[in-house]
Amino acid sequence: MVLVVSVGCDHAQAQQPTLPSKAHLSLEQRLQLMEDKDAIRELLIAYGRDFDKRDFTAYSHLFASDGVWVGGADGSHPYTGPTAIREFVTKTYPPSSYPGSFHIMSSMSIQMRAEDTATAWSRWTYMVLGSDGKPTPFAAGHYEDTLVREAGVWRFKRRQVFAEAKQP
Repeated sequence: MVLVVSVGCDHAQAQQPTLPSKAHLSLEQRLQLMEDKDAIRELLIAYGRDFDKRDFTAYSHLFASDGVWVGGADGSHPYTGPTAIREFVTKTYPPSSYPGSFHIMSSMSIQMRAEDTATAWSRWTYMVLGSDGKPTPFAAGHYEDTLVREAGVWRFKRRQVFAEAKQP
């Protein structure tokens, strides 16, 4: 097993073992790796899509049974489990807040750590309708994720939001 050491990144991605290099994988293992990364990419996209539709039931089921969501705002605290996460976002982001808003998800980097665990890093931009009715960037940042395959489905074990820019 190869050990990856990274400097300046979150604990979820630093010094975690990774799968053997692609050169040492069988064709079946390489195909599974591609399928897993594709499923994880779809999970990252579904997070923004379900939030934007305000489908917080579907959104909460993107998290593992003990999955944790950690917000990027000052004073925010972690929420653990799909029920707590759904209750938090339902209360905090009702359909009347920022109508027409949407996420742009980008720069996804996924690292397989073991057969049923992975980490990911990605960027987000939150768009809202400006006073002129046109989409306007409202906030931006990145996510650092720990992912787990639970009951055959990739889910967030931990998703931490980092807000790096926001409109005044």
